[in-house]
Amino acid sequence: MKIKMNIPKFLFYFVLTFPFFQLQSQNSSEDCRENLSIFAESAKIKNYKAAYEPWMSVRTNCPKYSLATFQYGELILKDFIKNSSGEQEKKKYLDDLLKLYDEWAANFPIRKGVNQIGKIYSSKGQAMIDNNFENKLKIYQTFEYAYNNDINSFSNPKSLAYYFQTAYDLYKMGNSEVPLEVLFNKYEELTERFESLRIDIAKNIDIILKKEESGVALSSKEERNKRIYDTNSNAVGAYLQLIDQRIAKEATCDILIPLYSKSFEANKDNSLWIKRAAGRLDGKECSDDPLFVTLVEQLHSLEPSADSAYYLGILNDKSGNSDQALKYYQESVTLESDNYKKANILYRIAVKFKNSGRKTSSRNYAERALSFQPSMGKAYILIANLYASSANACGDSQFNKRAVYWLAAQTAQKAGRVDASIRKIANRTAASYNGRAPSKTDIFTEGNQGQTVRFSCWIGRSVKVPNL
Repeated sequence: MKIKMNIPKFLFYFVLTFPFFQLQSQNSSEDCRENLSIFAESAKIKNYKAAYEPWMSVRTNCPKYSLATFQYGELILKDFIKNSSGEQEKKKYLDDLLKLYDEWAANFPIRKGVNQIGKIYSSKGQAMIDNNFENKLKIYQTFEYAYNNDINSFSNPKSLAYYFQTAYDLYKMGNSEVPLEVLFNKYEELTERFESLRIDIAKNIDIILKKEESGVALSSKEERNKRIYDTNSNAVGAYLQLIDQRIAKEATCDILIPLYSKSFEANKDNSLWIKRAAGRLDGKECSDDPLFVTLVEQLHSLEPSADSAYYLGILNDKSGNSDQALKYYQESVTLESDNYKKANILYRIAVKFKNSGRKTSSRNYAERALSFQPSMGKAYILIANLYASSANACGDSQFNKRAVYWLAAQTAQKAGRVDASIRKIANRTAASYNGRAPSKTDIFTEGNQGQTVRFSCWIGRSVKVPNL
């Protein structure tokens, strides 16, 4: 008996053509691999013109084939923009570069299990900045998208700084998206992000410093990493200084106090808002205002923390209750669990003691800060300044009094060795103090080269007279 099979036409067609589709897929894959190899080899030697056509083929026909398509594509289009013959051609390639970032995010949003959206879109925003893209609101929204959707991979200090700069520009233009309070919030968020990056870098530097101080030679990889960490530390410091300069014009006590007073009732249960407001008032020396007292007391009642205890210390300091202030400062250190944040609190306490003339306490707290973060160069600068300010009070002769400046200079130099972000400041400070120390003529006259000068004042340290 003959059995009749009713095979649907589309299935029959698929069966007949399946080998063709399979072959086509194989050929397509081979084409992608071949074109990828061609453009990658050309791009590696910066022959971007030769790379362009095969790269476009892979980008168009198989965008998910390799991450290299977008990594090299960024370089190719940036080179084409740089070497454009006119504004129209430049705009064409810039538009394509911005489109490429969107394609990158669509095809490779994750790399090795880590989200890359923040990195991709912050790069897009930076490309707009670097090429004088006129729509500042669009730039800001691009950075905003990167920051809000993936803060972890948004780590380029330059792009973070320009994110704030763009927000600042919009505020100055009167754009409704960035009123003054939003600008301040953005500043607080970004300084916290910079602080997070600074701590990450410091942790890596401290590992290397510990090895160096133990007398063990660094490997070539460690030497290279140290240079990278130093560069990154410099960048973080420079760009943080940039946004500080911008906000300084707007963040005065006359502006801050009415702004925070107006917003307090709506935010009185928001510990993060209160902490930031109190920090800003303290940072701008507005802590004499009753609002600061209100903020601190509310913060401590909501969430007793290292910050609230520190601010209570400030209040007691201002009231002349030094012993109670110290108690709160110590509580602040105890409440903080992160060693690097603990170091920062200890440094801030050291500054408070320095400003009140309590030099021994100031140095003690600075040294405690260094015990938690050896790479905190500013702590060494503070100690150096304490020494220099005591030059006339230490030593039993004019020579020995001026010898204090050698100790100050050496301490400042150490700041530059451990912290690349303040190396220039440290070197200038050291040079200034060395200039005030006894001259070669003075050493020759005294005849004490190579001898040790001891300081019996609060310093309690010694310094060796240089050899001629």
